Amino acid sequence: MRAGIACLVAAYVLSQFYRAFLAVLAPVLKTELGATAEDLASASGLWFLTFAAMQLPVGWALDHIGPRRTTIALLAFGGGGGALVFGMATTPLAIKLAMALIGIGCAPVLMASYYIFARQFPPAVFATLASAMIGFGSLGNIAGSLPLAWAVQAFGWRETMLGLAVTTLLVAALLGLLLRDPDRVEGGSKGSVLDLLKMPALWPILIMMSVCYLPAGALRGLWVGPYYADVFGADTAAVGRATLVMGLAMVLGNFAYGPLDRLFRTRKWVIFGGNLACAAALLALWAHPEAGGGTTLALIAAVGLFGSSFAIVIAHGRAFFPPHLMGRGVTLLNLFGIGTVGAAQILTGRVHAAIPPTPPSAPYAALFLLFGLVLLAGCLIYLISQDRTD
Repeated sequence: MRAGIACLVAAYVLSQFYRAFLAVLAPVLKTELGATAEDLASASGLWFLTFAAMQLPVGWALDHIGPRRTTIALLAFGGGGGALVFGMATTPLAIKLAMALIGIGCAPVLMASYYIFARQFPPAVFATLASAMIGFGSLGNIAGSLPLAWAVQAFGWRETMLGLAVTTLLVAALLGLLLRDPDRVEGGSKGSVLDLLKMPALWPILIMMSVCYLPAGALRGLWVGPYYADVFGADTAAVGRATLVMGLAMVLGNFAYGPLDRLFRTRKWVIFGGNLACAAALLALWAHPEAGGGTTLALIAAVGLFGSSFAIVIAHGRAFFPPHLMGRGVTLLNLFGIGTVGAAQILTGRVHAAIPPTPPSAPYAALFLLFGLVLLAGCLIYLISQDRTD
């Protein structure tokens, strides 16, 4: 099983890469394919929306078919196939189609891991394992920053994407060889997502799930690149450095959040405090969008650091799930967490296009304000949640 989990980590590295790499490719796709910021926002949004749309069928498949076959089929078809389409794209429409396919391919990876953690490990360590999974997987976030910029400069963006297609298919094949499904739960066919939605204790957690990853996911997945290019005149290498710093902060944040619920004996207040700090960083970016230098970089890193509570929020919700609905429970949370990022990418693309760039920072200041206010609203609703650490 350890080898299988290692393969899932590798697959999740790819998933994190694919949700974040457009920020670095934005300048070259604009030059070669005529892709606008709104085109790229739509493409990024489609990754998140197809990923989110797959969560309910993936949850059913995890409970009925198992993580092995579910992950192999979708990762090979969607991930490998989507990367191939991306590498051969000649129009922004093809980029959008590729991102939609890749979103489908990445949909089961993290939830398959969480399903295995929930079924085969003590509940007390779920948050630590879940956060570590995202922490290690966030190496893909880092690979999608400065290393990607180097690869594009050395080999070209098409060749890089075709190499990623081959890598994705190889990881899917290794999962087929090494991953094993947990034993089935007796009576697992009973119940549905509706049973979970009838639980009042889940609703404030679902609201927090909807907003906790939104700012970091949207900024790292797309807007950091255009922001640095338009406001500070950054080239691909400079954008790569900025996204690398944010990616490293997200890795650190995921590892830091994991053990805090056991250290402080609370999940609720760890989640609340971290997201409040993230909102403060966003509002500081709104107030000073042209600060530049170390100030802007530090604030973006703070959004990545404090905006990495995704796994511990899932751990909070997982404490309320019955065993036979574990697959559908974790994917329901993931649906709320990823779906809102997809919708936000499309919405923020329209907001960005609607605001005159005079000065160039004006559209980005509006985005920072929007993200900050949405996160603050989610924190306020989350205050009524029940704390549970078991």
